[in-house]
Order: sequence, then structure tokens, then C-alpha cells
Amino acid sequence: MGSSSNDRPSDRPKQRPNDWPNHRPRVRFQRLSGNEELPLPRRESPGAAGYDVRSAESSFHLAPGEVRAVSTGLAVELPDGIECQVRPRSGLALRHGITLPNAPGTIDPDYRGEVKVILMNAGAESVLISRGDRIAQLVFARFEAPEVEEVEELSGSARGSGGFGSTGLG
Repeated sequence: MGSSSNDRPSDRPKQRPNDWPNHRPRVRFQRLSGNEELPLPRRESPGAAGYDVRSAESSFHLAPGEVRAVSTGLAVELPDGIECQVRPRSGLALRHGITLPNAPGTIDPDYRGEVKVILMNAGAESVLISRGDRIAQLVFARFEAPEVEEVEELSGSARGSGGFGSTGLG
């Protein structure tokens, strides 16, 4: 099958998440200047959901209680209908108290800037973060954008308005 002159990428309809039953969506990363040696985000095992992302900054110490936006040296382009969730790495959290105060952070598909990770040291000691250290993981997920509607009254349910432990303690 040949292509016609009106089959340019800009003339084709955008693919939506439901059009991807037989292949994985493609997330595009651009290495920013000066970060060519840093690897792209990657899964460290075949069953991993998260793609580890690394610090692009010169070594620094994250003091107890300190919060800092850390550069990754990467800009991202997500397909329509896919978000990128930025999550803490469990080993850093367990061993050093390093977490993400906005976890999971969300990168929207219309964002094209640098990916930065907001790190927080919830531990008792200063932690050295070196250039190239894995600092967070990226998890990609499809999302819906429903219509929002205001109503006078909501329908009932067995649970009702009970929250914050209302379904039991165990």
C-alpha cells in the first residue's frame, strides 16, 4: 500500500488510547544539552511497572527536612490520554527517608518541559545525591477526561457519605 500526498503525519487523525489494542504507546524523551551520557528512563527488571529516572545535577546533600526540585536532564512528550506518574523509589524511602511530597506527581500529556523530581528528606541524616543516581520512578497510565456536571442531589449508595475508616479497621 503506497502513501498519498495527503497522508502526511499532520493530516492523519491523532491516535487515542483505545486505538492501541495491539501495540504499546510510545513515550518520547529528549536529552537536554549536557546530559547525553545519562540513560533514558528504563525498567530495571522485566516485571517492573516503573521506569527509573536519574539525577542530572552535580552531587549535592539533601538535608533532613529539605525539599528540592531535582533536574533529570530530560524533556518528555506523552501520547494523548497517557499520564506519567512520578513516584518514590522504595529503597531510597526505606534506607534514607527520601520521598516525594507530592507523590504521585503527575506529568500531563500536553507538557513539554524538563522532568523534575521534587525530593524530600524525611530522614534524620543528610543524604548524598550524585549525578546519575536513580531518584524516582515513572509509571505511565491511561486516564479518562469525563464531563463534569453539577447536580442538586447525588444518588444514594450503601456506604453513603462515610469516609476515613468508615468501612472498618481490619
